[in-house]
This record gives sequence, C-alpha cells and structure tokens, in this order.
Amino acid sequence: MILIDNTCISDDIAEKFFVCNLDKCKGACCVEGDMGAPLEGDEPAILDRIYPDIKPFLSPEGIAEIERRGGGYEPDGEGGYVTNTINNRECVYATWDERGILKCGIEEAYNHGKVDWKKPISCHLYPIRVTKYESFHALNYDRWPICSPACGFGEQLNVPIYKFVREALVRAYGAPWYDQLTKAIEEKEVQ
Repeated sequence: MILIDNTCISDDIAEKFFVCNLDKCKGACCVEGDMGAPLEGDEPAILDRIYPDIKPFLSPEGIAEIERRGGGYEPDGEGGYVTNTINNRECVYATWDERGILKCGIEEAYNHGKVDWKKPISCHLYPIRVTKYESFHALNYDRWPICSPACGFGEQLNVPIYKFVREALVRAYGAPWYDQLTKAIEEKEVQ
C-alpha cells in the first residue's frame, strides 16, 4: 500500500500493467456491467449542461433514451447516480465507430473542442476504482476479464496502471499528489 494524504493506493496500481486495446475489446467496458458508469457529485449537472453540445456526437439510440428518460443518468440505489444505458447494455453516451468499436461521445465532443469536460471521472480513471470512506479514498485496481487484452498490451509496452491513467489521477487529485505517488513508487522500486 502507498499512503498519500487522504488516499490509500493499492500496490497493484504501481506493479500491474495496462493500456486499453480497443482493437481487441471493442470498448466492452461501455457495454458490460450491471449498470452505467458511476457519477461523482457535480457530474449529473455537468451532463445536463453540456448535453446540447455533445448531442451531435451521440448515437440516435442514446439520444432517444436520454430524451425518453429526461436525462442521461439515474439514481444508483446507494445515494449516487450512474449513467443510463440502452436496454441494460451500452451507456447512452457511447457511440459505435466505423470499425465497430464503442467510444465515448462525451470524449469525442471534448476532442473536437465542443466541451471542456472529458468524461465522468470513473471512466477516466478506469481500471482504477475509488472507494470513498469517511476519512480517506481507497484506490484499487479493478480486474475485469474483458480487459485482459489491455493487461497484455500494457505489459508489452511496459506501462504500469498509474502511468496509463496519469491524466485522470492528476484531474482527480492534482499534479503535486501525482508527483508524490510517482516518487513513492520509484522509492519502493529501489528498495
């Protein structure tokens, strides 16, 4: 375990390898699971605000579901929210590309300069899952069989999880925190 401020980081995040391999998995993480992507406190309001700007990047089915349900998210039963899905399958914000790969329509809008928000932090941090306790956050590696191609690809490229999700970790916890994480990992490797 690595302890930084109010976070407890699993050693797997430093030691395991991961790089998404969309040619192999086809974006299965946007389809699989028992509900949509978990949303943080202000993320439902952000989704409402940016909807007109991301709408051109969404699938007709996603748009229809968002408009039928009056929004792109729903309560998760535990006091939070998750993105809605289409027929309990893909996320309403996911869209298929010409190669049959699911991609995030929000991220596509972001990449085209239409919005200033990349995607829900839970998606951005994946394969890290954050459990928030009263006094700290636990960051753990979420092993999922559909992501096994990403593990092999990450190992081939020698990219540990914490480097793969660097941008998301900085977004969630800040650059000084990430620098502390990198330093702690490097010090552990020397021991």
